[in-house]
Amino acid sequence: MLRKLPYFAQLSPTTLQQLADQSLARRFDAGAMIFGEAEASAGLWLIETGSVKIFKLTPDGREHVLHLLGPGDTFNDIAALDAGPNPANAGATSPLQAWVIPTAAVQAALGADPGLAVAVVRSLAQRVRHLVVQIEDLALRSVTARLARFVLEQAENPALSGPGVTRALIATHLATTPETVSRSLRVLEQAGAIRFDRHRIIIEKAELLREMALA
Repeated sequence: MLRKLPYFAQLSPTTLQQLADQSLARRFDAGAMIFGEAEASAGLWLIETGSVKIFKLTPDGREHVLHLLGPGDTFNDIAALDAGPNPANAGATSPLQAWVIPTAAVQAALGADPGLAVAVVRSLAQRVRHLVVQIEDLALRSVTARLARFVLEQAENPALSGPGVTRALIATHLATTPETVSRSLRVLEQAGAIRFDRHRIIIEKAELLREMALA
């Protein structure tokens, strides 16, 4: 699992084994809190099975989902890399099997392997680009456009289409309401871009969906 991560793909077998030996298995039920914002970081998390939401809370307790993650994804990277507190909250949206690599182990591996530091910079740069797109969508795009992009992303990321991904969860990710998500889904369906198979969203016309994502 570690070798499949961009961070660790080029690590020596010895360093990789050391990280694996120090990794701790964790299991969570659906809906369980994994950690809270501003708490001391346990380390770098890796999802084996299940899905996770990374979220912030507004002063009045409303939730905004920053990321939805699935098998093979890492999370809490920043805190593991700078040894600071958790920058956001994390919760399981389905039964979760995950691994955590202690911060000290990550820091030691960074100091021992310059190639790992380069891989970390590249990966973090990709994440920053993704956040820029999210900010642009929230500031400039309609809910229907944001939802069209989300549907396109769900085809590439199983974490976005699992049983725990409800319309309410999608709404907190897109900074809107479940009712508005339902209306926007009907707009996409009426345009012929998607169709429904029970609770699943099926993409009918990907190119049309891409056009609507830019509207």
